[in-house]
Amino acid sequence: MEVEILEGLKKAVLEYDPQGAARWVSKAVGEKVDPIKALDALTEVMRQVGDGFGSGELWLPDLIGAADAMKSAMPIIEEEIKRKGAKRKSLGTIVIGTVFGDIHDIGKTMVSTLLIADGFEVIDLGVNIAAEEFVEAINKYEPDILAMSALMTMTSIQQMLVITTLQGKGIREKVKIMVGGGAITEEFATGIGADGYDPTAPGAVKLARELLGK
Repeated sequence: MEVEILEGLKKAVLEYDPQGAARWVSKAVGEKVDPIKALDALTEVMRQVGDGFGSGELWLPDLIGAADAMKSAMPIIEEEIKRKGAKRKSLGTIVIGTVFGDIHDIGKTMVSTLLIADGFEVIDLGVNIAAEEFVEAINKYEPDILAMSALMTMTSIQQMLVITTLQGKGIREKVKIMVGGGAITEEFATGIGADGYDPTAPGAVKLARELLGK
């Protein structure tokens, strides 16, 4: 039964089926399948999709579809892991969010999903996040990396505001900062004092590893 459930969960992600993924993971909880095994099954298949996208075998809609399916299953798995007090080895903790004034979510969600699949613990703050909210999250979660997204040119300046706010609070050196989004370039990232930039979701995962020496 366990093998059937885990294979069903993988298939739901590969078929971009959010309802199916949620149904299979709920069944996993009901059948008392180890939630870490369910999470590992999800991350294994998401790595496959991410690798396929990176190599050009899959396209952006494939990555979005798989990420949506995984996203639908994650709250159920996370709740079960928390309930059981289980632990999963982590490569590091990342706080991620789309900056203030920007409500675009797709790119951030893809990056979050691939980071989780790669073994990072990700705290997704959501969209339209003000500088002070990023500061609060850093103080609360003490992440290794802060990742910020901005799709629009008019909101990209918010990434600089967050960095200057962290500097003003004396906590800039506590965290590595990576930035991305449609409005961001390597030159811009360097100019605002970010530690790294990559234009793609798979590239962001590689960058996170590099920043932490993994």
